[in-house]
Amino acid sequence: MSADSLVDLPGLRPLPGYAGNKHDHLSRLAKVEGQVRGIARMVDEDRYCIDVLTQVAAATKALEQVALGLLDDHVQHCVSAAARSSAEEGDVMLAEVSRAVALALRL
Repeated sequence: MSADSLVDLPGLRPLPGYAGNKHDHLSRLAKVEGQVRGIARMVDEDRYCIDVLTQVAAATKALEQVALGLLDDHVQHCVSAAARSSAEEGDVMLAEVSRAVALALRL
């Protein structure tokens, strides 16, 4: 199935660019959720600061990986489709992806 054919049939609206990788993103997010719960438990148990900070860094890195995956999906699907649609629409999406990259770099 191509990215362009991903359509939500009931509403006939395009699915988000990450639709093809939704399961992977949700799986990563579930792991991050588990990490964050573990960090909260560590704080509750008064664990050593460096151990907690190490786990925070790991959870942060995992979230960054989710963000990069979502950004890649957006470029591969949404930006690519807009660029094929028209030059004006492509320009709008390129500006949007530029802002998204700037946001991601602040992670």
